[in-house]
Amino acid sequence: MMSEFVLPRFIFCLIQYLREGYNEPAADVPSEKDLNKVLQLLEPQISFLEDLTKMGGAMRSVLTQVLTNQQSYKDLTSGLGENAYARKSHEKYLIALKSSGLTYPEDKLVYGIQEPSAGTSTLAVQGFAGATGTLGQLDSSDEEDQDGSQGLGKRKRVKLSSNTKDQSIMDVLKHKSFLEELLFWTIKYEFPQKMVTFLLNMLPDQEYKVAFTKTFVQHYAFIMKTLKKSHESDTMSNRIVHISVQLFSNEELARQVTEECQLLDIMVTVLLYMMESCLIKSELQDEENSLHVVVNCGEALLKNNTYWPLVSDFINILSHQSVAKRFLEDHGLLVTWMNFVSFFQGMNLNKRELNEHVEFESQTYYAAFAAELEACAQPMWGLLSHCKVRETQEYTRNVVRYCLEALQDWFDAINFVDEPAPNQVTFHLPLHRYYAMFLSKAVKCQELDLDSVLPDQEMLMKLMIHPLQIQASLAEIHSNMWVRNGLQIKGQAMTYVQSHFCNSMIDPDIYLLQVCASRLDPDYFISSVFERFKVVDLLTMASQHQNTILDAEHERSMLEGALTFLVILLSLRLHLGMSDDEILRAEMVAQLCMNDRTHSSLLDLIPENPNPKSGIIPGSYSFESVLSAVADFKAPVFEPGGSMQQGMYTPKGEVWDHEFDPVMVILRTVYRRDVQSAMDRYTAFLKQSGKFPGNPWPPYKKRTPLHPSYKGLMRLLHCKTLHIVLFTLLYKILMDHQNLSEHVLCMVLYLIELGLENSAEEESDEEASAGGPERCHDSWFPGSNLVSNMRHFINYVRVRVPETAPEVKRDSPASTSSDSLGSLQNSGTAQVFSLVAERRKKFQEIINRNSSEANQVVRPKTSNKWSAPGSAPQLTTAILEIKESILSLLIKLHHKLSGKQNSYYPPWLDDIEILIQPDIPKYSHGDGITAVERILLKAALQSRMNKRIIEEICRKVTPPVPPKKITAAEKKTLDKEERRQKARERQQKLLAEFASRQKSFMETAMDVDSPESDIPMEITTAEPQVSEAVYDCVICGQSGPSSEDRPTGLVVLLQASSVLGQCRDNIEPKKLPITEEEQIYPWDTCAAVHDVRLSLLQRYFKDSSCLLAVSIGWEGGVYVQTCGHTLHIDCHKSYMESLRNDQVLQGFSVDKGEFTCPLCRQFANSVLPCYPGSNVENNLWQRPSNKSIQDLIKEVEELQGRPGAFPVSISSETNLSKEMESVMKDIKNTTQKKYRDYSKTPGSPDNDFLFMYSVARTNLELELIHRGGNLCSGGASTAGKRSCLNQLFHVLALHMRLYSIDSEYNPWRKLTQLLEEMNSQLGNEEQQPEVPILYHDVTSLLLIQILMMPQPLRKDHFTCIVKVLFTLLYTQGLVALSVKCNEEDRSAWKHTGALKKNTCDAEKSYEVLLSFVIRELSKGKLYHEEGMQECATISPIAWSPESTEKYLQDFCLHFLRITSLLQHHLFGEDLPSCQEEEEFSVLSSCLGLLPTFYQTEHPFISASCLDWPVPAFDIISQWCFEINSFTERHAEQGKALLIQESRWKLPHLLQLPENYNTIFQYYHRKTCSVCTKVPKDPAVCLVCGTFVCLKGLCCKQQSYCECVLHSQNCGAGTGIFLLINASVIIIIRGHRFCLWGSVYLDAHGEEDRDLRRGKPLYICKERYKVLEQQWISHTFDHINKRWGPHYNGL
Repeated sequence: MMSEFVLPRFIFCLIQYLREGYNEPAADVPSEKDLNKVLQLLEPQISFLEDLTKMGGAMRSVLTQVLTNQQSYKDLTSGLGENAYARKSHEKYLIALKSSGLTYPEDKLVYGIQEPSAGTSTLAVQGFAGATGTLGQLDSSDEEDQDGSQGLGKRKRVKLSSNTKDQSIMDVLKHKSFLEELLFWTIKYEFPQKMVTFLLNMLPDQEYKVAFTKTFVQHYAFIMKTLKKSHESDTMSNRIVHISVQLFSNEELARQVTEECQLLDIMVTVLLYMMESCLIKSELQDEENSLHVVVNCGEALLKNNTYWPLVSDFINILSHQSVAKRFLEDHGLLVTWMNFVSFFQGMNLNKRELNEHVEFESQTYYAAFAAELEACAQPMWGLLSHCKVRETQEYTRNVVRYCLEALQDWFDAINFVDEPAPNQVTFHLPLHRYYAMFLSKAVKCQELDLDSVLPDQEMLMKLMIHPLQIQASLAEIHSNMWVRNGLQIKGQAMTYVQSHFCNSMIDPDIYLLQVCASRLDPDYFISSVFERFKVVDLLTMASQHQNTILDAEHERSMLEGALTFLVILLSLRLHLGMSDDEILRAEMVAQLCMNDRTHSSLLDLIPENPNPKSGIIPGSYSFESVLSAVADFKAPVFEPGGSMQQGMYTPKGEVWDHEFDPVMVILRTVYRRDVQSAMDRYTAFLKQSGKFPGNPWPPYKKRTPLHPSYKGLMRLLHCKTLHIVLFTLLYKILMDHQNLSEHVLCMVLYLIELGLENSAEEESDEEASAGGPERCHDSWFPGSNLVSNMRHFINYVRVRVPETAPEVKRDSPASTSSDSLGSLQNSGTAQVFSLVAERRKKFQEIINRNSSEANQVVRPKTSNKWSAPGSAPQLTTAILEIKESILSLLIKLHHKLSGKQNSYYPPWLDDIEILIQPDIPKYSHGDGITAVERILLKAALQSRMNKRIIEEICRKVTPPVPPKKITAAEKKTLDKEERRQKARERQQKLLAEFASRQKSFMETAMDVDSPESDIPMEITTAEPQVSEAVYDCVICGQSGPSSEDRPTGLVVLLQASSVLGQCRDNIEPKKLPITEEEQIYPWDTCAAVHDVRLSLLQRYFKDSSCLLAVSIGWEGGVYVQTCGHTLHIDCHKSYMESLRNDQVLQGFSVDKGEFTCPLCRQFANSVLPCYPGSNVENNLWQRPSNKSIQDLIKEVEELQGRPGAFPVSISSETNLSKEMESVMKDIKNTTQKKYRDYSKTPGSPDNDFLFMYSVARTNLELELIHRGGNLCSGGASTAGKRSCLNQLFHVLALHMRLYSIDSEYNPWRKLTQLLEEMNSQLGNEEQQPEVPILYHDVTSLLLIQILMMPQPLRKDHFTCIVKVLFTLLYTQGLVALSVKCNEEDRSAWKHTGALKKNTCDAEKSYEVLLSFVIRELSKGKLYHEEGMQECATISPIAWSPESTEKYLQDFCLHFLRITSLLQHHLFGEDLPSCQEEEEFSVLSSCLGLLPTFYQTEHPFISASCLDWPVPAFDIISQWCFEINSFTERHAEQGKALLIQESRWKLPHLLQLPENYNTIFQYYHRKTCSVCTKVPKDPAVCLVCGTFVCLKGLCCKQQSYCECVLHSQNCGAGTGIFLLINASVIIIIRGHRFCLWGSVYLDAHGEEDRDLRRGKPLYICKERYKVLEQQWISHTFDHINKRWGPHYNGL
């Protein structure tokens, strides 16, 4: 009860608010702010209503009652009561109605006309006035034009007032309920979202649904008007469609509304009115007198697609059978609809610019194509889908009938007689296409008799003109004749054949032409084609001719165009008998032959039925089955250049063999280059499969049989006109006349072959007599059958030639005739195309005689229309002696093509079988020679006469008759051609040479096994006579040594790298977290472990000593790589200068020192100077000396003690030393300060010292990783070839020697000397002690020792250092082992070792040494702390001698690998390859640790490599003492600091899940941990799994966005991020970034960037491996090409 009383008032209150709030926008500028304010105020009320709808069915039915109750509406809103407020509100409502141009039925208001928009012609405006005014307004102005040619206004007005209901549809609205007025205001306020939701939420209520649908239909016209005025038409369109799709998709409802509310009438009328607002006069054909109007594509209505909601509603309701049936039965509707379609007929007319280039290229053409597709073609496809069976014949007849009427009206309106206006083309003929498509359906599905729906001959002649004009214009556009119209005309030609448009445009056009050709006189049709293509004049036997309408340079391509068009016309069967599956297959084959295609692009390229509601959609079962039948899938692979391939489909071999159809390819190519691409692929297939080695011609493909209705089409192949053309062209080609090409010959032969394939079975005589009155031309051919005409010899031909032509006999007087046409017509045995003119004239007469109206239209002389006056030289007649037949021409052509006389020999003379089974694969692929042989064979097969004549010709083979005389002029052109040909050949040769040079350069630059000269680091030992290393400068090209004054440098790229820091001790990579529980903690990474170690050392020991005990650079280490090319440093400076001045946008920043190598274009940012040095010297250094190890140790110490300095005294600073300093600066600046400064006292020299030897360490460790973590493969791998470690060592050594270590602190002393007083250290308590030598990292010590030596280093010094350090390393291994095992093991070892202590080689037995170490360390507290808690954690391992030995080898192996690499680079020795298990022994012998006489029989023992410089037990006890004194106080830390075995595995990116959806679902809604919002562009780091906001301003810190910041913290400037919403990976490298591609592909191996297609995606492991490889090898900069700056905004 309550609700029924309250709700009406509540809703009325809402409506009053809406009435109040609506002010008519002044001067058509909608005050959107005001409207939005009102809506904001009403938000709570509308929300309340929305909540009510959610309360369930009962509440909804109450609401329905209230909304549709007419009485309560009348009571509340009539405005008649005494309530002044209500009255005022009602007045506002009436004003709103009036201003919308709507009448309230009580006031008989007339809807006034809106101001015509500027620029429409006055005539059109007058038309509108007629259209929209009521009946009485325009009568007076119409009286004058009653004289047969109706005025525009009249035509318009008659059409629209034919039914007075139009007026009521458009202009009258009466609201009878709340629902209706609510909808009215919803529209007025441009569909506010809240209101739309409320209205839609009510739909479950059936009663409401019907009422609302009726109301919606009632307001349809008003919706259209509001939409047209709206400024936000896009948003509004979407909201309209949201509503209408709910209402009209229900067939039952749509039918009900159609019956009760005239839905179809309303829709069609509304669409018609909508388009009427933007009509202009058509300029097609007869500009002055044209009565046709077309839409203006420049108007916003078309440009912005404003019409689409209404059109899509229309298409939607036509998809219902019952509604479509009503439409197709209602003649009035069909007439109106054809009227609507005719508005688009001839829109967007193009006129060819002949003089100037157009100033402004309009881009409206796309609007025109979209309009035709959406407003005309889609409804057409919708209707066609209901005309599939025999019972629907009547519908087709209706449509065809009104279509023809509309076409007839159109021809009348544009004043069309029989010649299209020159230089005009429109691509839009929707009426023709409606007619064609319904004809095709009628024959294909409805078994209608074609002739019963065809018009008379005259109408057919008219119908063919415009589609033919389009085909000719396509050829003109491709011949560049429309070039002055700008690019847009090419755009139109492409769009016309493009996959989304072709089956609504070019296909129906060609089909219509096929229908016309099958019913018209073939001679007339063929001659029309050549006339449209403007090549009539070219088709003469004479060697010179005059073309009045075409420039010589366009003749060849236009002739090719005409012949190609004929071939397409005669061989295309899309509408002439192919089934849907055959069509799909042919389309797919054509696309695949042009290029390999991805699955999605194939789906896109196969023309589908554009109406989504009808019939076959690709992606259905048949698509997949056809695809698997014709194509093979090529999995996504990686090209060597790093470009990513998608999964592609490529045609199967048998498809190339039997199904490749060049005609279909030509029809479907948007770009002409695709035809070439298809031919190239075909050629490659034939070469590869060994079927044909040369350059093949397009293959001839057998066609589907023609549907019987179209048999007449083949008469084109058997008409004299065509035979004369073919004969003429063959003759011209044989005589080498100009402007003919191989393509022309190919098409001529194709046509002959088509004719032979489709000839009448028996050679009838009646055909010859059927010619009737045309007997006079029998000088050409007797009949019309190609088979018999082929053998007919033609003796003489009379031609018209310019006087200058060589054919003219000089003695005969020239006939001076002013009218060329007239004289042509007098010659009896004339050349072919005077005959065309005759024939056309006759045809015109026949038609005029037949036509009942007998219009006395005089046909204008076409030839006069175009000839430029005064330009043509006089023509004269000459008689040529020919004496050839088509067969003899073909045989001579065979000789010409093969370049040999008598090359053709009839194959059946050897093998009579050929005539019985003619299908021989030998002829199916090949070039022109094969084609000629195939044709001659077919000709012989078809008639015995031909066979005999071929044999005769071959017997008396004559050389081809050359033209009688060659005049000087002719010779000139021939010479010119020859010269051109030669020039072309020269150019080809040059290009080939360039290509080969480039190729050989690429090989030397890029190949792994490149020649030695390329790589300066390779020091050859075999040539002692070479004094110095020689370098080539890639800029100036000079070679020479690097000198102090003019140093040479290596092109290098310095980059900070944290790859090493990502190593873990686990082989399995970590997984990317995809649930809340999974987290990644970074503390087990190499970088974290090293960090912890350094800070521990710094807590307890002296800072300067700590900085010598470890290496840094696990994170942010500097990696140096080179392409191996060298240049003079001064040349480099001038190169950089030129790059700076070059304003071209480069992908790199010159100011940061970045450049590309001038030779191989590899990215680089610095130059590493080459140290001047001679090879001989190096050889001397390498000779082994026989000094004892003690002597060597002393020498090493002395050499280190010398104060370091640059080779030349500092005062005279050389160029070289300057460069060395500057490159050192570059190296420091490559990484961030936090990765360089680890000292407690900032800026201490120890820091620099640590940084420098760590750079060497980083590069060695990375090289080891690039080699796969071990040196088993040996050799100088790629890394070795391109390595710059030698030069880098020189630079580092020179700088390290500047910091001499105080000799007391030099670790070398501790390693090689016994200190006298042990206790002196302990005495000094307050000072922090130095790091015990057993806590030192041995590899760091190695680098320090070597870099402190003067360079170049001697080999024996190097070996000495390695030997000494190995003893320390081995001891560290023993100590680590002793801590690892438990108390019992220790005491056992202590015992066994003590027994052997006095044997001879005790110092080389691990048992003795281990027991000694345990004994020494037991004095301290190292083993004590173990107590209870530790026992559990250490897993009990049974230590056997084998496992102990293996542990010690593993402990030392990493050091041996790094040392071997170092030795390889410093001394250029190759690394030996070996098995994994013998790597230790091979490396140790290669380093000189193993005595050479070592016997390998008994198992290898690592201890045998030891060579103690001082008695082992003394030095060990000295080392252990340091540890004991430390563990006295810090036993826990003492144990933690002992060096553990290096167990780092290769670094990996995170492991990704198989299915992309798991990542997407978790991350795309995940909140960011920093800003706690859900990011707009979420991304995740693939190195460490951190979740970041891409481009998010929320997480920006000091102008750095989060991704950039993270790339610096996680990868020292390199970041690899997966963008969650796009599935692609981006790489950040320093200040640049690039899109890398995707590692997730769909089932067809394709990326889905931005997830547009929404297919399930799966990981592509190969791609991910490549990404990881590029990350580890630091080659992102080289492999990825498209870099751009990110300005810290990612």
